[in-house]
Amino acid sequence: MLPVSVDVADAASVEAAASRIEEELGPIDVWVNNAMATVFAETLQIEPAEFERATQVTYLGSVWGTMAALRRMEARGSGTIVQVSSALAYRGIPLQGPYCGAKHGIKGFDDSLRAELLHRKSPVRLTRVVLPGVNTPQFEHGRNKMPGRPRPVAPVYQPEVAARTIVAAIDRRRREWWVGSPVLETIFASRLSNAAVDRYLAETNFGAQQEARARGGAARLGNLFDPDATDPGAHGRFDDESRSTSLLTAASRYRLLLGGTALAAALGFRARRAG
Repeated sequence: MLPVSVDVADAASVEAAASRIEEELGPIDVWVNNAMATVFAETLQIEPAEFERATQVTYLGSVWGTMAALRRMEARGSGTIVQVSSALAYRGIPLQGPYCGAKHGIKGFDDSLRAELLHRKSPVRLTRVVLPGVNTPQFEHGRNKMPGRPRPVAPVYQPEVAARTIVAAIDRRRREWWVGSPVLETIFASRLSNAAVDRYLAETNFGAQQEARARGGAARLGNLFDPDATDPGAHGRFDDESRSTSLLTAASRYRLLLGGTALAAALGFRARRAG
């Protein structure tokens, strides 16, 4: 293992990190983009420098990482790039304008790049893992200007659920992976009626993203401009309510097996009726 500390918002630093990794560990076969920085606040409360920094880290960090990996993978004719995305790439919610905008931007970037790879018949594979609210320390790290302490919108999933899906995305060819029922619900609800979702979020999501008992003294600078010097681990403070499995993701991982089982059962039922 080779830990490399780098500001992903700086393209030259990401490129240098990729070169060092290949020099010391060999060719990069898999590259996972997952960096983010954010501000929890209403849009008019966010300073231009804060918006710019969150966008540079979350959006451009994925762009620079993808480009650094792609240059090397294209030269060798192999490799997989995984974009860790969010349901908020499909549907923006209040109090997270910088993050939602960046995730929407990455989705557009992915779609553009994927078409280019197909046009060139490139062997490099680009896949996306779309996550719900996950119990990571991001809610302690993000800059907070809300009255209450930030929290993910329930239901919340453990980071191991996301990690298992990322591994599956590396091993199996799939354009996109959806993790957890909230992703499915968010995407399809928006497709059915964005106006209805607008009203629902306006009524529910200000409270759903804050802990009411933490009112007062919740403001925090976070790691927007300076990294946290401590290692908080992978889990946030929501272990008691977080789900360790996702039926949707499990079904997606084993869809061929499940499809074959369903087909066999249907044929067996039909044969019994015919007999």
